[in-house]
Amino acid sequence: MPGKIYRYLADDHARLAGLLQRATARPDSIDPEPYAAFRAGLLKHISMEEKILLPAAQRMRGGEPLTLAARLRLDHSALAALLVPTPTPSIVAAIRTILKAHNPIEEGSDGLYAQCEQLAGAEADRILAQLQAAPEVKVAPHIETAQVLEATRRALVKAGYALEV
Repeated sequence: MPGKIYRYLADDHARLAGLLQRATARPDSIDPEPYAAFRAGLLKHISMEEKILLPAAQRMRGGEPLTLAARLRLDHSALAALLVPTPTPSIVAAIRTILKAHNPIEEGSDGLYAQCEQLAGAEADRILAQLQAAPEVKVAPHIETAQVLEATRRALVKAGYALEV
């Protein structure tokens, strides 16, 4: 039975998926309002995992990071890079491809959330409160430069994805 931390973060995955679905409901365009909410929400979700959950797990393991932390951080970097330029169909497709591989690593029966629940024990309520109190992430305007696209490509390759943007 999934615990509080698991449910909170998995529910956020579902909320984000719904926003992305709404943003791309029309095949000929990306709706900017739900996409903006998705972008801000995904950046906050990544921030919660990077600044609260993964450090808490590492602390509870005596300073040793979870084995899957490195993989998740590469995905987080690739996703964050994809959120910098204005969305295009290829960028949205790349985001979906990464999330399709990434979310099961977090939500699986031995994934990030289950491992953190097990490690947290009595600290689960405190960690959940920290996640719930996490601040919104300041979202910068989209940037359209060749350097940004090249940095995005490098982040994708470093994370092991052969995707076109």
